[in-house]
Amino acid sequence: MEYKEIKENIIRTIDDNLSPFATKNADAVRKISSKDEIRLPFSIDRDRIIYSGAYRRSAGKTQVYYFSSLTDEQITNRIVHTQYVSQIARTIGRALSLNLDLIEAAALGHDLGHTPFGHDGEVFLSNECEKHGIGKFHHNIHSLYIVDKFSYKGKGMNLTLQTRDAIVSHDGEIHQNRLEPHTDKTEEDIEKYVQSMKDNKYVKTSPMTMEGCVIRLSDTIAYIGTDIEDAIHLNLIKRNEIPKEISDILGNNNGKIIGTLVKDITMNSYGKPVIEFSSEIGNALKELKAFNYDKIYRNEKLKRERRKIEKGFEVLFETYLEDIATENKDSDVFKHFLNSKNIEYKESTSDAEKVRDFIASMTDRYFKYQLEKITIPMVKLIL
Repeated sequence: MEYKEIKENIIRTIDDNLSPFATKNADAVRKISSKDEIRLPFSIDRDRIIYSGAYRRSAGKTQVYYFSSLTDEQITNRIVHTQYVSQIARTIGRALSLNLDLIEAAALGHDLGHTPFGHDGEVFLSNECEKHGIGKFHHNIHSLYIVDKFSYKGKGMNLTLQTRDAIVSHDGEIHQNRLEPHTDKTEEDIEKYVQSMKDNKYVKTSPMTMEGCVIRLSDTIAYIGTDIEDAIHLNLIKRNEIPKEISDILGNNNGKIIGTLVKDITMNSYGKPVIEFSSEIGNALKELKAFNYDKIYRNEKLKRERRKIEKGFEVLFETYLEDIATENKDSDVFKHFLNSKNIEYKESTSDAEKVRDFIASMTDRYFKYQLEKITIPMVKLIL
């Protein structure tokens, strides 16, 4: 049997067992075809993501709690959150007979564009980007940028349209009880969305696939309970502070919350071309999000270092801009970053965009190291 025939048989066997609402492997769209690959198209996407430097660096980035994961390994970091999203989404996807390879690829890639210091870092970097005329920074858009243009020394990953759309369309901050895929989305629609968001014109978007819809809602399921467990572990809140009217419906620990939400979304989406919660569960989840924002994300104990970190983004951005403008080749923006990029990236990317990309790629620890290196003078003993 010829290789091509074997590959077609594999695709047909798997696609025939998927839901009629699932994304078929045979329908995967890629700008540059991957020839002579025994792997399925979305498996290729998953592998390119998981072996990337951007994915590995996620282990050193804040999920919610600054530096906590560096001193307490029980605290969730960005890569752990990503794995939780993947596990939860695959559980739902398997129950609904969706494409698990697409789900896993999108889950592992959805947060590649996050900055150091989580959503606070995202706000700080966005402020610097706007100040220097390159538009607002959004981590989901930067995740797409990483897989399209930034990774692998500036070549990008050449992922499928469906994976790329699921990555850029995720938004766990927006509350929605129901998501219906926009199956007629095009490459042009994604480009318009990206530009509008950079121009500070907020645009609602929905994924083009059922799998993308699962990722978007699984993102919330993954963080809502773990953030509570981490907050309790760090003595920011106590478990009995969770309102009884919410815990009676969803549960009062991460395991019960995940179990309730996964079961509800599966039961309400089974055999349908939509992904949705029941109104009771969806509304309780909305209230739990509000509780988290009030008691955890805006907690003064958590944010007391916020101003220092914000100032750090300003200092690093200005320093690297000057280093590039003066061609200071001793700067780490060259030694640790630009020297490894290809000519096309260097010539097509503005100085401010280069600085944005360098800072966004940093882990928390490396950010702190760079800031100390720049701001703390070196004292040399002269004999």
